[in-house]
Amino acid sequence: MIKIANADIVTAFLDVTIGTKVTDATHFMAAAAAAIESYDFQAQRVPGQGFIMCPEAVPFVSAGVGPRSSKASDFVCREHRGVVGAFLKREFAAPVEGCALIVYTLAAYLADPDVTPAEAVRVVETGATHVLVAVLAFAGPKAPLSPYRLVGNLAGGNNEALAWTADEIRAKAKESMEYDSSWAIVAD
Repeated sequence: MIKIANADIVTAFLDVTIGTKVTDATHFMAAAAAAIESYDFQAQRVPGQGFIMCPEAVPFVSAGVGPRSSKASDFVCREHRGVVGAFLKREFAAPVEGCALIVYTLAAYLADPDVTPAEAVRVVETGATHVLVAVLAFAGPKAPLSPYRLVGNLAGGNNEALAWTADEIRAKAKESMEYDSSWAIVAD
């Protein structure tokens, strides 16, 4: 039996959030648990780090993006990760086309360089076997890492990025910039 804890960075369950929003937590968590139970965490590039497609969760989430607008009135300013930015109003979120979960086994989560000692203690105390790191309700073209997250990963924020080749990094950067010019993150 698995037990899921939310990472301290997960905001999708909040009433007011930026990006993907879980609109029905009970049904969402049931779908997530079933997807996690059937996933092979050891067969991944970094064992224990999972990117899990979860189409069963689509009815229970709001997309985290919408088509970028050129109208200032379509945006709200919000603080995110210590920086104030402009975000597309949630009412302009695109219809959800798919949902994915980023889930780590407990061991992989505790080994992640971004996990603080206090966060490690908190998660261990929950008795979790798996940690939900992110919920991604997407629409439109496949969303790459954001420019911010890509640079953060390259700066040591994710163990998988250590294995990327120079060609992979250049391709990820190009994809990230092209996406960011056409799609915007939504916020409440």
